Amino acid sequence: MSTTDHSGPADDALLGPADIRELAAALGVRPTKQRGQNFVIDANTVRRIVRTADVRPDDVVVEVGPGLGSLTLALLEVAERVTAVEIDDVLAAALPSTVAARLPGRADGFALVHSDALRVEELPGPPPTALVANLPYNVAVPVLLHMLATFPSIERTLVMVQSEVADRLAAGPGSKVYGVPSVKAAWYAEVKRAGAIGRNVFWPAPNVDSGLVSLVRRKEPLATTASREQVFAVVDAAFAQRRKTLRAALAGWAGSAAAAEVALVAAGVSPQARGEALTVEEFAAIAEHGGGGTSRR
Repeated sequence: MSTTDHSGPADDALLGPADIRELAAALGVRPTKQRGQNFVIDANTVRRIVRTADVRPDDVVVEVGPGLGSLTLALLEVAERVTAVEIDDVLAAALPSTVAARLPGRADGFALVHSDALRVEELPGPPPTALVANLPYNVAVPVLLHMLATFPSIERTLVMVQSEVADRLAAGPGSKVYGVPSVKAAWYAEVKRAGAIGRNVFWPAPNVDSGLVSLVRRKEPLATTASREQVFAVVDAAFAQRRKTLRAALAGWAGSAAAAEVALVAAGVSPQARGEALTVEEFAAIAEHGGGGTSRR
């Protein structure tokens, strides 16, 4: 069984700056910008992430982009099971050995999926209850939305992303940074900023700040007869031309500006409004009343 006791030998299990550099050197790993790799080198930071994520002893956690295993080890100290999804050949091959060497008593609670997270459709073992990850910054939003869509069993999510992406995900209607990621994340969950992470806890240090985003899945799906695909088609159309009124922005989706106006009025939304003012519920109402091409596919 897992333990939440961080005293004694468990402290030695986590990776510090010297451990990370030693591991990377042994593997011939040089972090690449292409894959958005910045490895966390601070044990206190990964413990803080696990705490903030509210990881529990009975959780089945999925982690995307585990890298050298900093966060993986901290998760394994607490959760019942951790499944890590890693695309990098060298990192994927090395991670099971790192887990076995540093937390031998927990190796049977660890599974590795060597794959692109955007292509993962199933995971070994019981369904995941939580997603906790330091997401590669260049694919953070698509990966997050894919995992939430593919694994409805994920109740709680905590991701570390670029600070401005964190702001966008957690933004509400009317905010300057409210947009497609904000609405799509809100379709699944209650979303909020859950803290900031400094640059000095990474190797190499990124040239941007990082933020934590917490997503707690809605207990009941949004009450709408429209499908997720239909709602997301409206969202994409509304923000593709965000300076335009919805009557104009949704003309292509609805078939014409006049048809868009009919759908908007039926949904109780002003045709002169802009996408940034609407809640996810309002986008769903528009999707219900629209006869637009892409929304029906």
